[in-house]
Amino acid sequence: MANRIPRVPVREQDPKVRAHNFEEVCYGYNMEEAMLEASRCLHCKNPRCVTACPVGVKIPDFIERIVAGDIAGAAAKIAEDSSLPAVCGRVCPQETQCEGSCVLGVKFEPVSIGKLERFVADNAPAAEKVAAPKGGHKVAIIGSGPAGLACASDLAKAGCDVTIFEALHKAGGVLEYGIPEFRLPKEKVLKRELDSVRALGVKIETDVIVGRTVSIDDLMDKEGFEAVFVGTGAGLPKFMGIPGENLNGVFSANEFLTRNNLMKAFLDDYRTPIHAGRKVCVVGGGNVAMDAARTALRLGADTTIVYRRTEVELPARKEEVHHAKEEGIEFSMLTNPIEILGDEKGWVRALRCVRMELGEPDASGRRSPVPVPGSEFEIETETVIMALGTSPNPLISRTTPGLEVTKRGGLVADEAGATTRPGIFAGGDAVTGAATVILAMGAGRKAAAAIKDYLKI
Repeated sequence: MANRIPRVPVREQDPKVRAHNFEEVCYGYNMEEAMLEASRCLHCKNPRCVTACPVGVKIPDFIERIVAGDIAGAAAKIAEDSSLPAVCGRVCPQETQCEGSCVLGVKFEPVSIGKLERFVADNAPAAEKVAAPKGGHKVAIIGSGPAGLACASDLAKAGCDVTIFEALHKAGGVLEYGIPEFRLPKEKVLKRELDSVRALGVKIETDVIVGRTVSIDDLMDKEGFEAVFVGTGAGLPKFMGIPGENLNGVFSANEFLTRNNLMKAFLDDYRTPIHAGRKVCVVGGGNVAMDAARTALRLGADTTIVYRRTEVELPARKEEVHHAKEEGIEFSMLTNPIEILGDEKGWVRALRCVRMELGEPDASGRRSPVPVPGSEFEIETETVIMALGTSPNPLISRTTPGLEVTKRGGLVADEAGATTRPGIFAGGDAVTGAATVILAMGAGRKAAAAIKDYLKI
């Protein structure tokens, strides 16, 4: 009968209301809804959902505990493999991973695994404080984003004395500065996840820029750290290289979101405002583009997504695109900027674009966009936000002898996370370039296993 039960919908804020606030869009399941949705699981003998999860969460096992009403047990089962369940339940691309591999999804809608994970994380008892390890191997983690937190958690569980060094004044990395409040509430959700990591005995030191405040060599030679994991993410923004990118009113999505999330530019009582203007164009089609556009909308701007392919090729999650459309964001598809136009005072006044059509597939398998001759036009705008991806910051590689980098600036590391220098490991966006939270966590877990082997734990 489980396959005959329709997927339980998730309650959400009304689009017309949420377009004017930064409160969370989805309300999540209550107990009755979660138990009903959990009852849809087929409990396959060979659960493909587990294989498709980058951190290997034992999905049928935690879902079975929800059906039994054992939320603490479900949380404990998830915690065996994931240190950030409330985050992953909100921001993971489940539709291409666990839910995309759900057997039930072949004929019916897949089990809402992400929403169930979120329910468990939001309703489980807080993690108990455990004694910090004594005499364990000292390991330094650089960066408190998802890769660093996952690596730190696994190492702490193995008895290591773990310290995370974070460059900014708040921990969380991209979870803190890159994902908007309406998708990932910081006080309600992220703080609790960080507290759970600290409860394992992990120490987090903020305002430490490794490569400036202290070097990796100092950490290893002077402070006694036996191994180092580099999980610094990819915070270096990319631009198009078109005329006008130096005008006032042009932002990278990285800066725009950081100022709104980490520096609370959206709150009147913070002295870190950001001028979005009446009209905003966001260039790009990924999740970061959706986040930037939906943030600009909430700051009062008429917002347009400018993307050079069609909606079919949009790399953003379908849920994010759906929410953006509901909230009133416009989409200008098959459109490519060629110049940003300014006024006499040096401020953005318009975005000059050209219409595109799809040609032959490129290396990624997507059809390449080709300009349509004579199709140039202008979009009136006061702000242009470039959401074109990011690359790793070169600070670590430049200040650490023996670390090799790829042509794209990522640290060279093997499948297990070992770099070209013994004792130094790396994972997540610092290696691959910008990717997803859950892939970074998977890389952090692999590196933790490699570090345990290296330290002979």
